[in-house]
Amino acid sequence: MRVLGIDYGARRIGLALSDATATLASPWRMLQRPPSEAETLRMLISEITTLKKDDDGLEAVVVGWPRRLDGSATDQTPIVETFARSLEAQIDVPVVLQDERLSSTEAESRLARREKDWRKRKQQLDAAAAAVILQDYLDSRHERGQLDMKWRGDRVE
Repeated sequence: MRVLGIDYGARRIGLALSDATATLASPWRMLQRPPSEAETLRMLISEITTLKKDDDGLEAVVVGWPRRLDGSATDQTPIVETFARSLEAQIDVPVVLQDERLSSTEAESRLARREKDWRKRKQQLDAAAAAVILQDYLDSRHERGQLDMKWRGDRVE
């Protein structure tokens, strides 16, 4: 079964998908954020529902969890946590938070090796960052054999 990765930004949302064995993450697509949180949630639930119905199914949704380099919360952290709680309440697959520190930097570095035009890189950056976040999750899960940072009520474990 596949895993969906989400890089939840203020203006754009990057999506990445794993392969059917949940081993390798690839950038999938970038979505423009609708004006309201409710519309954004509906749009993503629709994407998730479609993926669940696919032959490969959907095992989990991994959301990038914004943190500063020292591990403290950013201004975006509570917004993403609220989004993740809302999403988990409306879908029947686990929603997992994955530390996203330096994911955009890593994604930009990888894209710069292949694409010299910054305008083209910018269009791909959010999905590439989602793929970095998702791959970090997949790698850690295979190493530990478990789901990391799963929501449990009002706390993250």
